[in-house]
This record gives sequence, structure tokens and C-alpha cells, in this order.
Amino acid sequence: MDPVANMFATIKNGYMANKNNVSVPYSKFKLEIAKVLEKQNFVGKVAQKDKKIEIDLLYENQKPKVAEIKKVSKLGLRVYSKSKHINLVKGGRGITIISTPNGVMAGSEARKKKLGGEVICQVW
Repeated sequence: MDPVANMFATIKNGYMANKNNVSVPYSKFKLEIAKVLEKQNFVGKVAQKDKKIEIDLLYENQKPKVAEIKKVSKLGLRVYSKSKHINLVKGGRGITIISTPNGVMAGSEARKKKLGGEVICQVW
């Protein structure tokens, strides 16, 4: 299985089990994705401990902040987008995470900087 998809499954399962935090194996790419989720307030504090990434999960009125994480670009089918074609997710309530030449960032930030790239996932 794709390591990034495995991280998304771990986060979703942690929310479904009402856990306070989850731990995923470390990689630079997964840490950058987790930092974007932290910056956009979909997860709590993100920290690297040894060879693990510790992710605190956030709840609002006993409901998870993340309803769904949908992987867009998969191992067999990469999806790329220009900056002007980055769409809003769920009317602006969600985000698109994109890997650009300047690093991993949210779709809104990439649109402002006029950067395109590989569409990693959509979160709402």
C-alpha cells in the first residue's frame, strides 16, 4: 500500500475510534503533509519523535474535525493541476494539498503564489 494513503487511513481510523493522537512512520513527505493539516487546523500538534510522526487529533463538539481524506493522486495515476485549475473543496470548507516546486502546501496558498503541481489529496 502507498505510505501516504496508509497515513490517511491511520488518521481517519483514529478519528473513528475517538483517539486523542495517532502515530505514523516518519518520512519527510508525510511530515510536510501533516504540517499543512496542522496549519489549516484539521489536526492538532504534529511532532517528530524518533522514527515516528505523532499527530494530535482535534474534535469539535465531540465530532471529528476531519470528515474525509480523499487521495487524488495515486501510485498508478498521478494527477497534476495548474494554479488556476485548483478548485475549492466543499465550498471552501475543505482544502486541497498540493506538492509544488516550492514544497507541499494548501491549494489556496498555491493559487496565491501561482504554483501548480501534483494534487496529493482533498480534506474536508
